[in-house]
Amino acid sequence: MRMKDKVALITGAASGMGAATARLFGREGAKMVFVADVLDKEGAEVVDSIVKAGGRAHYLHLDVTNETEWTSVIAAIEREVGGLDVLVNNAGISGSAETDLYDTAAWNRLMGINSTGVFLGMKHGIAAMKKQGRGGSVINLSSISGIVGQGYIHVGYNASKGAVRLITKAGAAQHGRDNIRVNSVHPGLMPPMRTSGRTADPATRAKTLKGVPMGRAGEVDEVAYAILFLASDESSYVTGAELVVDGGWTAV
Repeated sequence: MRMKDKVALITGAASGMGAATARLFGREGAKMVFVADVLDKEGAEVVDSIVKAGGRAHYLHLDVTNETEWTSVIAAIEREVGGLDVLVNNAGISGSAETDLYDTAAWNRLMGINSTGVFLGMKHGIAAMKKQGRGGSVINLSSISGIVGQGYIHVGYNASKGAVRLITKAGAAQHGRDNIRVNSVHPGLMPPMRTSGRTADPATRAKTLKGVPMGRAGEVDEVAYAILFLASDESSYVTGAELVVDGGWTAV
């Protein structure tokens, strides 16, 4: 039970990688998994699936761009279970649905959810971890798009995921002596997100797949297991790291 006695909060956990991670944490014996999202119905269904499998979970509505909601969510967690051990900043939107790759409104949406959402999570989540005094682990979901550029997605997606990469390193440097570890995970070609556009197109996916040495797309559970490693005590001396889950795409 790699999550025994740990309380975890996962944003964007109503679907995709977030939902897979929440279910995995539940199976691995987490004391409580807090599933946070703006999709209330889907989030409640994820919680129900965890509970039916023998885990403990609770749903909390959270718009990651809203600092007031972050304050309320952290306060609710502290009231219910006393503190927070693991924060997974997973909530994000795709940049591949934009036709104008320099659209200003799209830039603001991407930066708001993908990077400001992570900043607010770290601000309030780390404060909660410091308050309880037993350290913790923050896992920020970036992307291969935070490492290299691509010509078919909005520049704001690359910029927002690059920001996640470096705010992670800053957090690791600033909070190491608090025994709070901060790492980033960088998925490659995965099943399309709800907000995907061109990256969901079969022709685009086939073209991208040619650049993956392993010759296949990844699965959300493969990312979830990478997150689990960083959340668990097995990674107790790992902080400021970039864990790439991309089948070798960025290696060539």
